[in-house]
Amino acid sequence: QHYFIQSNLRHSMMKVILFTFIFSSVHSFYIPLIAPVEYNKGQTIEIKSTQVDSVHTELPYSYRHLHYCLPAKEINYAENLGEVLHGSRIVNTAYTVTVNEPTDCKEVCKVTLEAKQVDQMMDLIKKDYDVHLILDNLPVARKYTSPDGKIELYHRGHKIGQIYNDKTYLFNFFKFKIRYHRGSTPGKYRIVGFEVESSSVPGKSACAAPTTEALELHKGTSVTVSYGYSVTWEEGTVAWASRWDTYLTSATNSQIHWFSIINSLIIVLFLSGLLAMIMVRALRRDIAAYNLDEEMDETYEESGWKLLHGDVMRPPNYTTPLVALIGSGVQLGATALACIVLSMLGMLSPASRGSLIGAGVSLFFFFGVIGGYYSGRMYRTFKGMKWKRAAFLTATMYPGLISSACFILNFFLWHAKSSGAVPFGYMCALLAFWVCVSLPLVFIGFFFGFRKQPYEYSVRTNKIPRPIPTQLWYMRTFPSMMLAGVLPFGAVFIELYFIFSAIWENQIYTLFSFLFLVYVILVICCAEIAVVIVYFQLCSENYRWWWKSFFVGGGTGLYVFLYGVFFYCTKLDIVGFTSNVLYFGYTALMAITFGLFTGSVGFFASFNFVRYVYSAVKTD
Repeated sequence: QHYFIQSNLRHSMMKVILFTFIFSSVHSFYIPLIAPVEYNKGQTIEIKSTQVDSVHTELPYSYRHLHYCLPAKEINYAENLGEVLHGSRIVNTAYTVTVNEPTDCKEVCKVTLEAKQVDQMMDLIKKDYDVHLILDNLPVARKYTSPDGKIELYHRGHKIGQIYNDKTYLFNFFKFKIRYHRGSTPGKYRIVGFEVESSSVPGKSACAAPTTEALELHKGTSVTVSYGYSVTWEEGTVAWASRWDTYLTSATNSQIHWFSIINSLIIVLFLSGLLAMIMVRALRRDIAAYNLDEEMDETYEESGWKLLHGDVMRPPNYTTPLVALIGSGVQLGATALACIVLSMLGMLSPASRGSLIGAGVSLFFFFGVIGGYYSGRMYRTFKGMKWKRAAFLTATMYPGLISSACFILNFFLWHAKSSGAVPFGYMCALLAFWVCVSLPLVFIGFFFGFRKQPYEYSVRTNKIPRPIPTQLWYMRTFPSMMLAGVLPFGAVFIELYFIFSAIWENQIYTLFSFLFLVYVILVICCAEIAVVIVYFQLCSENYRWWWKSFFVGGGTGLYVFLYGVFFYCTKLDIVGFTSNVLYFGYTALMAITFGLFTGSVGFFASFNFVRYVYSAVKTD
């Protein structure tokens, strides 16, 4: 009976896990922990703004950077860490709505734009900036039709203005349409939709009679602008839990996405199986031949990879930076996996702005104990003596590189007066967080890893290293990196397109279930290709494989950067020196991060492969 209860419990848990995975692939954007807000009829709600941005500059600004009407009392709302790093600055605007009470036309204010301010607004219109407003944490969207005219799509934010026939027009009147859903109790309302339609109205009042003319801006000429808006309420059929569907459906072409992911998975699985079959057959044949020849003839002369049994586990040069790099790679891999799983389960969603970035930074700091443990145990295996120095390098090498680069790039954002610039106070808080949390955790993990027994070898290392024969050109480090990086890159390049689109084109990424599968396949591919390269290197009687396995696995990061260059040339239209510096700087940091993770996968896969292979052959 006890076994029957345990069996039923296991089956029930498997059903729950399977249902969660299937459900998350469709509703991965919904946060179960957030409850809907219900409003009373006649209640006044403020429309807030997060930022003003453009896909052509990568320089976000605060809403108050524009010369719009300001509210009577300016309020700066608290942002989380992710929102600050993303450049969001939540402020109140002069627009307010009354629940379920329409407003035909309301003039907010009149603003006189000086010649310099007009030039600034014209520059923002030319660079296609979007103003992002939110109501009840729901971003405003404007509706447009697909090129074939069959599908209605939505774009987050509204334009500042428009250029038509080489003339620049400013939008100064906004028609807000708000959809609501009746709450759980009578007289309560939930907001499920927020749309806007912008128009340009000339004259002294934005509420003037409709006309065919528009408000044109002229360079170097001041102008007085009247801003106004109207509000309509409409009962919607969309449930509150599904109100983000509109934005997520418009984010990507789901059919192309599904087809590309499945096609990529099939190709990668086929190539991975082929490589695994070749390696297993070759190794079995080699091991059987070596063992058989030794039993038949004691004078048999060793050759190939078995010849290196006395040198294959010789510690590499520069062990301290090596263990620091692989420790950071393990830390990054654990962080990425945790973020993907949490997003897949719906706990990190677009409804909670900045949650993914904030969770990534926090988890990386806390997972320092994992990176430190693996780094410390490998340092013990290499018979290192200065463990404190190695632990400090593990804790500072990668974070120091990232923070230094981001600090330099932050100067460009400061110079451009962008809201994307991280305030000095937040930088100090991040530094304190790293010093007080991440650094001690890395030392703790390194200490316990260093105290643990080192990894055991099945062979003994000779005192005198054997000479290494001349290697073929394609077995050198850089050609091997280029050859080995193709297959893992093939596992991710389709998904990489959607990730780059989400980052640089302000789209929303939601299919974290597919990203989890790609993550698993990427790990498998990096492990297999690193093992193949190391096997060929050992067959050429070169026992210096430690660094080679890391660089071969990390070669995928080089392809990620090259793909970033390709994406820049084919998909983006970024203008301005500062924007280009930011794009290539952040892309390079992404490639380095990616390479550290895949390099660590290749290192540990090769390490376990070498231990297993040399434990299967007979040695003197």
